[in-house]
Amino acid sequence: MKRLKVGVVGLGEVAQIIHLPILEMLSDRYEIAALCDISPQLLQAMGERYRVRKLYADAQTMAAQPDLDAVFVLNSDEYHAECAIAAMQQKKHVLIEKPMALNQADADAIIAARDEAGVQVMVGYMRRFAPAFVQAAEEVRSMDQIQYARVRDIIGQNRLIIEQSSNVLRFQDISEEMMRDKSERAQRMVLDAIGEAPPELVSAYRLLCGLSSHDLSAMREIIGVPKRVKAAAQWNGGRYISALLEYDGFYTTFETGVDNQRRFDAHIEVYSSAKSLKVQYDTPYIRHLPTRLIVSETIGDAYHESVVRPTFKDPYTHELEYFYDVVTQGLQPKTTPEDFKQDLSLFQGIIESLR
Repeated sequence: MKRLKVGVVGLGEVAQIIHLPILEMLSDRYEIAALCDISPQLLQAMGERYRVRKLYADAQTMAAQPDLDAVFVLNSDEYHAECAIAAMQQKKHVLIEKPMALNQADADAIIAARDEAGVQVMVGYMRRFAPAFVQAAEEVRSMDQIQYARVRDIIGQNRLIIEQSSNVLRFQDISEEMMRDKSERAQRMVLDAIGEAPPELVSAYRLLCGLSSHDLSAMREIIGVPKRVKAAAQWNGGRYISALLEYDGFYTTFETGVDNQRRFDAHIEVYSSAKSLKVQYDTPYIRHLPTRLIVSETIGDAYHESVVRPTFKDPYTHELEYFYDVVTQGLQPKTTPEDFKQDLSLFQGIIESLR
């Protein structure tokens, strides 16, 4: 089995808890061949932990490393497009964490760079690779007419879970200039995406691009793209959102928010006249908590309820196994940049309804 040499951009909490340990676990498929981060101390610490000698402060310089097969773009989303394009210009395949980009222009630039380089780009929507979700998506196709669907993601802040389950390294060695650049980039990108907007709509858009992108992307795969956003509301400064999405013959409610409870409630539930399917996710920051499929059905006089747990293997591991096949077999991933652009359009539709 060929081992892919991978360069990782961004060594924050998701890389430390998820990607780097899985890459190490899948050592028959991957070799961590280069690391990149703007924190010198973090870069050095992760290099020592994973025995990686090629360490970079700049993603473009890392992308030029000749022996790399692929680059994982895991840093702050304001830099996703820039880092992904730099990798593709060096003929590297790219796995890019959500959100792939914050506006349509950057998404189009990623697609153009991919097509010019002839490489693959896959967006890290790991929930769509969970076997319970895959099974639910197949079963929905055989259901009677959908009557209603619900998409919910109400979670506690990630740190509440991380501080009890992981030891994430963080250093205070990033310059004020870099922090200012990050903030200014975010302002420019969101302005380009939604135009002039009050702070609460900017906050709502960032929530949609971040947490909600998982939910709405999975929703699109399991029941399709809605015809329109019928209505939407936000409150608490854009930190909670509810929307009503119109489909042919039914509506879907979407609700999301982040609070200070140490719990994670993310699910998609699809109802037909006598059957419902519910995909229940748990926090990804504690690996191997199972994603479950709950099936409820009335047959004759009897009501049946069953819980299907296909595996303990976490969705991120399934995702990275899938990405390996994308690169080595020349497959087109299901979570393409074009697929992600549908989410950007949906985010913008929700924001317009919020106005």
